[in-house]
Amino acid sequence: MSGLALCLKGRGNYVSGSDLVPNECTVRLERAGIPVFYGHAAENLRDADTVIISSAIRADNPELAARERGLRVFGRAELLALLMNEYEHSVAVAGCHGKTTATAMCAHVLDECAGNCSAHIGGLDLDYGNFRDGGKKYFVSEACEYKANFLALHPEVAVILNTDADHLESYGNESRLLAAYERFAASASAAIVCAEDRIAAKIPAALTFGLGERCDVGAENLRSVKGKYSFSLRVRNEAPVRAELNVYGRHNVYNALAAVSVAEYFGYPPALAVAGLKKFRGIARRFEKLGKINGAAVIADYAHHPREIAAALTAAGEICSGKLFVVFQPHTYSRTKLLFDAFVSVLQKAENLVIYKTYPAREYFDADGSALTLSQALPNSLYVERVRELDIYLRCSLQAGDMALILGAGDIYYAAKQIVHN
Repeated sequence: MSGLALCLKGRGNYVSGSDLVPNECTVRLERAGIPVFYGHAAENLRDADTVIISSAIRADNPELAARERGLRVFGRAELLALLMNEYEHSVAVAGCHGKTTATAMCAHVLDECAGNCSAHIGGLDLDYGNFRDGGKKYFVSEACEYKANFLALHPEVAVILNTDADHLESYGNESRLLAAYERFAASASAAIVCAEDRIAAKIPAALTFGLGERCDVGAENLRSVKGKYSFSLRVRNEAPVRAELNVYGRHNVYNALAAVSVAEYFGYPPALAVAGLKKFRGIARRFEKLGKINGAAVIADYAHHPREIAAALTAAGEICSGKLFVVFQPHTYSRTKLLFDAFVSVLQKAENLVIYKTYPAREYFDADGSALTLSQALPNSLYVERVRELDIYLRCSLQAGDMALILGAGDIYYAAKQIVHN
């Protein structure tokens, strides 16, 4: 939402908005001259003629009085679709994991190739932020599967990174989720898919990517230097080009291949795509170094799904020379409950594990999906509810050479930053 607000503001519109509490996004908006109201109230509408709402807004939100007043009300995805249609070429990136990183990589690659790419990014690119006004030729955006929002979009190119089960509280079952991905791909002029995803591989595609030899865009001879990967990029039958990434983790090789595939679709040479990848420095909260405690590195990652946690643990294991301490905050009760066994399976591999109180987001308390219940199923874990408790634990446990890996999509990130900078 904040990226769209910046986009509209940049086009000369008067924009205001509301949020429950101040945060880094609201601070950026206020610095850009966008008024932010804290707390939701009908009075916040003031003289607005159009209201944009996110899917997380409840039906009883007082600002939905906009409908009774006869104001135009658009969902976030509806607005994004309207904006996307204004560009010569559009790319929408979908998937359970990696959307933000792959979208940003794609923006850097297209900017390197054409010097003309705007981007709407779900996180903060270290150079572009969450919105970049880079011209009217290309527009790259995340396509969120939550409540099937991505079905409102009709991009020229639909990229599907993976189709793991998530947001099952919205879809009911995995079959409906996967059907939505198929509809998303069909809504585009062309699809680019990961050939190693069991569902995405079945979708008719203009290009496929992955590590397999049969992929149109592939990676060979992978090498890791302290967790950062390089590889030989193979595009169809062209001579391989060596690519180097500035971000941690083997999983980011797939995100890079998706971005290269987009460049290939639009006819740009692999060497230009590789140069674009080299300029990508990362996304905030994606294996972000927050600082040190007792000489031990503190790394924050947005991972909140079992598969993302597994990837983060693997990346951390490649660079940690001492003990690895893991702090995980579950994001929503429903996700924890629906994927409970998968969370237990991946987290039981962490020897020094802390489970931090659930970030509920839009949901009400559910004991079956609570952080405490998850911790009780993990005998190797410690459960904490307060920043002070976590601060004491980390300062008493960490030593030089160790690493604290802070995982979750909620407010654990800000708690960790507070601890590091105390």
